[in-house]
Amino acid sequence: MKWFSIEQTLIQKDNKPENVSCVLLVNSDELTHLRAAKEFDKRIIHTPLAKDAKVCKAEVRSDCMSGTLLMPYRGKNGERLACAYLISEKCVVLVDDDGDLSVHLKHMIREKQRTNGSIGRFLYNLFENLIAKDLHRLEEIEDNMQALEDKVLAGVLDDFNAPMTVLRKEAMTWLRYYSQLDDVASEFRENENGFFSDEEGRLFRMLEDRINRLRERSQQLCDYSMQIQSMFQAEVDIRQNRIMQILTIVTAIFLPLTLLVGWYGMNFAFMPELKWRYGYPALFVVSIIIVIVSLYICKKKKFW
Repeated sequence: MKWFSIEQTLIQKDNKPENVSCVLLVNSDELTHLRAAKEFDKRIIHTPLAKDAKVCKAEVRSDCMSGTLLMPYRGKNGERLACAYLISEKCVVLVDDDGDLSVHLKHMIREKQRTNGSIGRFLYNLFENLIAKDLHRLEEIEDNMQALEDKVLAGVLDDFNAPMTVLRKEAMTWLRYYSQLDDVASEFRENENGFFSDEEGRLFRMLEDRINRLRERSQQLCDYSMQIQSMFQAEVDIRQNRIMQILTIVTAIFLPLTLLVGWYGMNFAFMPELKWRYGYPALFVVSIIIVIVSLYICKKKKFW
């Protein structure tokens, strides 16, 4: 359990700060203990557990606002990072089991980001820190997609579907994340509880605009992944068409020869070629001529 006071900048404290807005950082186990403590603010019962976070959401009540955040990037255990929060007029409770929020709070303290004693300004800084490196992550996804596209254009089609599926799912995850996060920022901007000033509302509008731009970027990545998938499928179809074209040409060439084989395989008694001395060489020459003529016709018709 960690306490922070919201003054001109964020300052870590050993105990709950008095007469100033504050931030309480706990994990799910500590939150469960605080819910049972009679001396603590009863609104704490509205704080969700971080481990229960399934989406990004904000729920507004008469005297507080609570919700969860489920982020696309993953922690050390391989699971998606999740946290929860409760906002009241003078206090923000943050629930974090992975330590990700603690890193961001320490960064805010180290960089001395201005909060001006305002909960709204603190939340704006926190969300700005959460999405600060997201554009780089989206660019990494795009770079990986471009690498797969280059392989397709070079005719290397092996090992495409598995990595492309992973990238497409990742892009979809970021798109859902920003769509949900935009709803959270919108709830902050609407300020139904009256916790935030007009200036803070303007900050949340800026945050909402930035999230929208990131959402559009992730939507572009989803569309790009579909284009690459279509390009891959088109290349596969072209290869299959080439194979079918070769098989068709081979069939067209050997079909007359098959007719000859079937014709002279009947062995009727009065077929003069059966006893002709030059029957076999003549049939061999006729077969060669048929193959040459067939190849010439296919070449002239530009079948290859």
